[in-house]
Amino acid sequence: MDKVRVLIADDSTQACEELKAVMKKYENIELLGCVNSGPQALKIVQTSEVDVLVTDLILPVMDGFVLMEKLASVSHRPRVIVLTALMRDDFIQRAVDAGADYYMLKPFDPAVVTARVLNLASAAGQKTVAPLTVSSLVPCSLDERIANVFLAMGIPAHIKGYQFLREAIKTVVDNPEIINAITKELYPAVAKRYNTTASKVERAIRHAIDVAWSRGQVENLNTMFGSRIYVKTDKPTNGEFIALMADRLAIERAQEKAG
Repeated sequence: MDKVRVLIADDSTQACEELKAVMKKYENIELLGCVNSGPQALKIVQTSEVDVLVTDLILPVMDGFVLMEKLASVSHRPRVIVLTALMRDDFIQRAVDAGADYYMLKPFDPAVVTARVLNLASAAGQKTVAPLTVSSLVPCSLDERIANVFLAMGIPAHIKGYQFLREAIKTVVDNPEIINAITKELYPAVAKRYNTTASKVERAIRHAIDVAWSRGQVENLNTMFGSRIYVKTDKPTNGEFIALMADRLAIERAQEKAG
């Protein structure tokens, strides 16, 4: 069995120990180390074939953003999971621009992070044991769950539609019936939250969906949900997309709570 070579970069001893304790249980994971600074991580990546790098953004000497940017010059560039306590749209966008494959929040479940490592290794051609599902990607935060779906689809965090679409999905997850009054209730509710108009919310959400489809990353959505939901030529309406996302995420959250 091919082993997935993993490197952890985090200056939190507790985070390192929690991840190491779980990853060592997997025969197909080779943990190359847990370092506490950016330069240490970069040196190992440059001298060893690292498949997946799990890194915090806050690191001594060289932060996670700079570390990811420097990985561009490495011949065997690892897949990157950002594991951080920083949850702001601009941080997410900057991490994506720097090359992050996934963005996860602290506090975290080490088993979930490990499952994500195996999923990424599988996407890179390594053997894996865990199927790729939304529930295996994130701990339990709905905000984080949605952010990672958008990341996979290529919806940039800096556009207005990102925030509006996220708020709309969260609202429908909590109140499914509101999707039946998308123009009269949902858009106005989102508009009130962001001090704008319902028509601007509708247009911005449309633009966000258009961006995702134009970038051709719809297959990532199908992979995440384990079924062929859409094809590139089958672009949904705002209501269809919001309803689908809310329904799938609500199901995953319910399964997570039941488990």
